[in-house]
Amino acid sequence: MTNPQGPNGSGTDIDTANLADDAVDQKALPQHGLLSRLYTGTGAFDIVAKRRMWYGVVAALVLISLASMVFRGFSLGIDFEGGSRIQFPAATGATTEQVEQVYADTLGEDPVSVQTVGTGDSATIQIRSEALDARQTAELQNALFDEFQPEDSNGQPSKNAISIADVSETWGGQITKKALIALAVFLVIVSVYIGIRFERDMAIAAIIALFFDMIVTAGLYSLVGLEVTPATVIGLLTILGFSLYDTVVVFDKVEENTRGVLHTTRRTYAEQANLAVNQTLMRSINTTVISVLPVIGLLVVAVGLLGVGTLKDLAVVQLVGIVVGAFSSIFFATPMLVSIKERWGPVAAHTRKVAARRAERAGRSGGSNTVSGAALAGSGGTAPVSRPSSAAPKPGARPTGKRNKKRQ
Repeated sequence: MTNPQGPNGSGTDIDTANLADDAVDQKALPQHGLLSRLYTGTGAFDIVAKRRMWYGVVAALVLISLASMVFRGFSLGIDFEGGSRIQFPAATGATTEQVEQVYADTLGEDPVSVQTVGTGDSATIQIRSEALDARQTAELQNALFDEFQPEDSNGQPSKNAISIADVSETWGGQITKKALIALAVFLVIVSVYIGIRFERDMAIAAIIALFFDMIVTAGLYSLVGLEVTPATVIGLLTILGFSLYDTVVVFDKVEENTRGVLHTTRRTYAEQANLAVNQTLMRSINTTVISVLPVIGLLVVAVGLLGVGTLKDLAVVQLVGIVVGAFSSIFFATPMLVSIKERWGPVAAHTRKVAARRAERAGRSGGSNTVSGAALAGSGGTAPVSRPSSAAPKPGARPTGKRNKKRQ
């Protein structure tokens, strides 16, 4: 539409200002800083456009994790494998090397593991071994008492200060079976929820990202040799829920930004999805930091102060899973969604249409989009600077318009 009476009564077209904005050189305008782009979510980070690089990172992590699980396996705790756990106070100054030597001299074989748990007067020595019979248990208890003289709660040397707990292989097998059932039920419920909450392609991408989190977290446990306990399984289920939450937040924004995108040729689905990732990037970072800090505190308290193995196992798997889940929700889930969309269905045709339209515009204008001086003559405008029309707006560029004109 036109305005018969412009601001100066000259009958200038109201679209002239918009034409002038299009003619402004984007490179000449000030750019947002890194922190500003993070907080404003201007689409400055080409995460989706560089998805091949992120796929390479994801593939490397998955291959390393799978190789470790196949060739190294897992260090299963006593609750899964069965065996004996011997524990006594370490206040007598016993070291793990000395305990290992006493165990080997008494029973003629090495223990599975010996570690000091806790600090100060609450420190204890924990020995994990294969299942011991009554004779072996009595011999080891006598040898440990003779060597280290552990004290009971009354401060008197006593054999009762040495506690021995046995877990049968049958019990360990039942615990393993229940843990696997719990994990399978969780994945089924999550898959049903995602299938109802999102459309097909989003559901597929979210489930793939969820399996990536699970594989990499488990692979790290295998690679480092961390002991897998029931607390580890509980922590794994917790962090999978966190990862799903972060992915749902990002996909909600993707769904909002891409609504109706197929009816225009201004932007592609991938560009709108990348904008959604940028708009939720700071929220994902803040959520991750806020979630990691108490977990680190729990880890410090569990290992450094209390020496509670259950808390340590729970904290470690949560720390690893939160970081992996944040990575997948930002750098893997949405790029995977875009790849699925652009390979099949109307999004692929729309992306080709947008590319052809931009190429057509570039061909008509000879590679530039300029506003003629005659178009601005009525408003006293100066000759504009040309900019390419075939390219999409540069990520992070400051938008033009009346607000910018006031700042000049």
